[in-house]
Parts: sequence; C-alpha cells; structure tokens
Amino acid sequence: MKPTSNTDSKADPRPPRLALTAGEPAGIGPDLIVEIAQRQIDASLLVFTDPLLIEERAATLGHVVEVVAVAAPEEVQPHRPGLIMVSPVPLAAPVHAGQSDPANARHVLDSIRGAVNACQRDGFDAVVTGPVNKAVINTAGFGFSGHTEYLAELAGGALPVMMLMNDELRVALVTTHLPLAQVSAAITPERVDRTLRVLDHDLRVRFGIDRPRLLVLGLNPHAGEQGYLGREEVTVLAPVLSRLRAEGMELTGPVAADTAFTAESLRGMDAVVAMYHDQGLPALKARGFGGIVNVTLGLPFIRTSVDHGTAEHLAATGKARPDSMLAAIACAARLAARLAMQTPTGTRPRASAGVDA
Repeated sequence: MKPTSNTDSKADPRPPRLALTAGEPAGIGPDLIVEIAQRQIDASLLVFTDPLLIEERAATLGHVVEVVAVAAPEEVQPHRPGLIMVSPVPLAAPVHAGQSDPANARHVLDSIRGAVNACQRDGFDAVVTGPVNKAVINTAGFGFSGHTEYLAELAGGALPVMMLMNDELRVALVTTHLPLAQVSAAITPERVDRTLRVLDHDLRVRFGIDRPRLLVLGLNPHAGEQGYLGREEVTVLAPVLSRLRAEGMELTGPVAADTAFTAESLRGMDAVVAMYHDQGLPALKARGFGGIVNVTLGLPFIRTSVDHGTAEHLAATGKARPDSMLAAIACAARLAARLAMQTPTGTRPRASAGVDA
C-alpha cells in the first residue's frame, strides 16, 4: 500500500479555512472541539455549534478557552491555542453529557448544513465533521442513514464514495450504511462503475496519485469460487472491471477478501475497494483505530471526519482522545492545499464533484 501521494504541494499563501461540526452534543464531539482548541493548528477553524455548549464543556473539562461567536465568514481568524470561533447553531434543549436528546437532532443536522454552506457559498476549503448518533436523529423523525448520504443530499444528489484511511492503508466502499441483507441487490454495474471512477478520479486530483492502482474485493467468500459461491463476481464485477481496464484504469480483482489485506496482496496498491462496510473497515481499524480519517469522495467540496462514534459514556470525562479529529483536520488541510496549487494563482478552486455519470 502506498498511502502518500506522488505530488507534494508548495506552501499556500494563506492557511486553509475549515468548517467544523461538533456532532452529537451529548457525546464526545464538544470535548474534541475543546481539546483541539488547545493545539497549534495551521488553519482557520469555524465550528458550527452552540457557543454555550462549548463554554460549558470546556469548564467541565477544566480548560480555559475563548469562545468567539462570529456573524460572517470574513470574521474568521487563523487559529491560535485557546481560541474557538463559533458560528452559532442554537440547541433546542439543555444538554446533559452522556444523555442524547432527540430534541437536539435538528441542531445536529443544521450544524452540518451550516458547514456545507460555508464551503459552497462562503469560500471555505473543507468540512470536518464530529460524530453523530444516527439512532437519535431517526428517533426524532428524520430519515438519516449517515453523514455520507446526508452530505450527498446537501450537495444536490451526488453519489459519494466513503473512503477511510490512515498512513498505511486506504479502503473505499461500494455500499455504506445498509443492512447486510440489502447489500447484494445494491451491488449493481452502475454503482460499481461509478464508485471506481470517482475513486480513481479523486485519487488523481485530490491526492496527486498519477496512476492509482486499486485492489477490488469480491462480494462472496473466495470471490465466488467462479460462481459456485455466488454469481455477483461473474455477472457484475468482472464485466465492469474489464471495461474500465480497457479505458486505462489499473484494477486488480475481484479478489477474495479473506486474503486481500495481507502484505503481499497490498504491495503497490493505492486503495482497496470493499463491497460493503464491514468487509473492509475491520481490517483497517485493526491497524490503528483512533487515528483513521473518513474522507468522502465525489462531493463538490472536501469532507473529512473522525473514525469513531459519539462515545457518550466518555463525554465530559476528559478521557476522549482527539487523535482522529486532529488527523481529519490535518488531512483536510493537506487536500485543500493541494487543490490550491492546481491553479497558477494559488487560489483554491472548488473541489471536484468526481466524474460524469
């Protein structure tokens, strides 16, 4: 696996501007915002949340922070330790750490919408999201299957590709938050084709990899054993891979998932493409849970996120580690800087929305 890109970016004339969300207010998201505020970060950070929530959580954690509510994007300053700049998104109900309240589900969704608007309307460079509680949002009456799908809706119906990564490995998913019983029907030629095209495109454009090499997993055990353990590899995956290879993409597969994550199989590969969520992510998270970044490809803006959930049992205890949030911020800043260097003036273009369907 080759986690780094082939192309390094030169210094950017200004720090990237990142729109952050704290996620579920009763979880560790606010703790993470307070913790990262203590660090030296070469970026301008604007958090979409309720300022009082951050002040209360900082006091509980014993941190002295300056929370500044801003009314306009141009008020955002480069980050300095101890400063938290907030675009106010009011809560509907008081927050008790560790006790999620569906009454605040709208706050969570509005925070995400605000961060996306900052990129699409106000020239921010990336969205970095904290963890949310899907069950609580759905209990409140909102149809919400996950951040990735909601971001696609806000982006006008893009087909996103979820990719999680660390310094050793990248894993992209053809399907994301689906019950296992629905996965096979969702593995269509169109979805596989689109996923591979978006991944190939964004690895080139956003990560600077000239010729991405992708390792594509089969859906069934042993990649279907030539049809004896399932037909999806024969009827769906092989024809799509053959067609895309003819177009110049470098694809290996479909291969058996049980041996795909060995050192030999990963040698020289830039990303693994898994058919469903729990086929690919356990192997990645076993290699460094807590320092993994979730990157959403195929959107018209950069989005990164943490690799963990809301961990409400750790909220306001001081035990939540900010490693994944720090990694997500660093990744977003690197991707923004690379996009900025793709224009002669160094100004940041809008991130690519992937490729045409």
